Amino acid sequence: MHVAHLSLTDFRSYASVELGLEPGVTAFVGPNGQGKTNLVEALGYVATHSSHRVASDAPLVRQGATRAIVRCAVDRDDRRALIELEINPGRANRARLNRSPMSRPRDVIGLLRTVLFAPEDLSLAKGDPSERRRFLDDLLVARTPRFAGVRADYDRVLKQRGALLRTAAQARRGARSSRRAERDSGFAAAGAGDVLSTLEVWDAHLARHGAELLRARLELIEALRPLVAGSYAALAPTSAAATLAYRSTLSTGEGAGGDGPEDEAAGERGSFDTQTLSTDLGKTLEERLRERLLEVRQAELERGVTLVGPHRDDLILGLGDLPARGYASHGESWSFALALRLAAYDLLRADGGDPVLILDDVFAELDSQRRRRLAEIVAPAEQVLITAAVPDDVPGELAGARFDVAEGSATRVR
Repeated sequence: MHVAHLSLTDFRSYASVELGLEPGVTAFVGPNGQGKTNLVEALGYVATHSSHRVASDAPLVRQGATRAIVRCAVDRDDRRALIELEINPGRANRARLNRSPMSRPRDVIGLLRTVLFAPEDLSLAKGDPSERRRFLDDLLVARTPRFAGVRADYDRVLKQRGALLRTAAQARRGARSSRRAERDSGFAAAGAGDVLSTLEVWDAHLARHGAELLRARLELIEALRPLVAGSYAALAPTSAAATLAYRSTLSTGEGAGGDGPEDEAAGERGSFDTQTLSTDLGKTLEERLRERLLEVRQAELERGVTLVGPHRDDLILGLGDLPARGYASHGESWSFALALRLAAYDLLRADGGDPVLILDDVFAELDSQRRRRLAEIVAPAEQVLITAAVPDDVPGELAGARFDVAEGSATRVR
């Protein structure tokens, strides 16, 4: 698989740009702030419908414009697919495939598969659990595009259930603080049955979609584990072995795996490995999720948030017997983040066809030893796209085509 052409209209700093690309290595070279990362960000957006730099679509649209358009031609197995995404902040995005409108933008996910390395990847090793959850879920969608729908369904249920819990929590606090406590308590009690009845409906939806997402994550980790260990050993041969585990709110620690300090501490008290989760008490994951929702119901009604589910789980990275977070050096953290991306690449390639490898300003962050080893590993890929501030940042092992990027334009160097 490789991208043969990229066209941008009003995307980031580009009013308009047309780039012809080829298999092999292509480097986009230019000073910081000139737009080289914007080019590869656009391709990452086509692949995942999200940016590795920002959480919303609004910054992707050029200032003064109302929409942005990204088109790319992707060649795979002697066939070409022309993918077009129209990005409309605040409104529904649109997608076309070979110039035909698609009913949903996510229907084009999977036609372009990328693995993107970026300085932001350090957060995989050092950042919050949300970064590692996103890594797992993005890889799930890249391998099996239907999981984009599973994730969307889970997020929708989580949002609706969260709104109900917040309303219930506010009513409880209001009843306790009101001077007319007796009347207010009677009102709250009268409404409690409706809240609990509605919660049971959302519990069933959350458990169903959550179990499907959780099961897929567990299977994915099993597939990633040997690949991450191998990639990490290649990048950091003198370091302790890299390990993966999964911490879930199906454990007894309330809020385990969440993003706050209290949740993280609870997660340390009760973590499950993948084998335990998949066979826990002989019950299905859906049954176990529903049980845990009942166990934490009072706490959820008090706090107004959903405390159980894949949205609060965590992928635990380890070096030997120690967690990487808090114990790994800066270089070890970088090696672990790179190993996760390389493992994702190997997994996607094993599924059929090389994904496009994107290295966004990564080599400037690495020491010479890790730079050389990473270059040697990725050089055989069908297509590698690199951004760099100066030509010397591109390792000699990755010599190839080059575009000079400056002031909203990209010029091919002959």
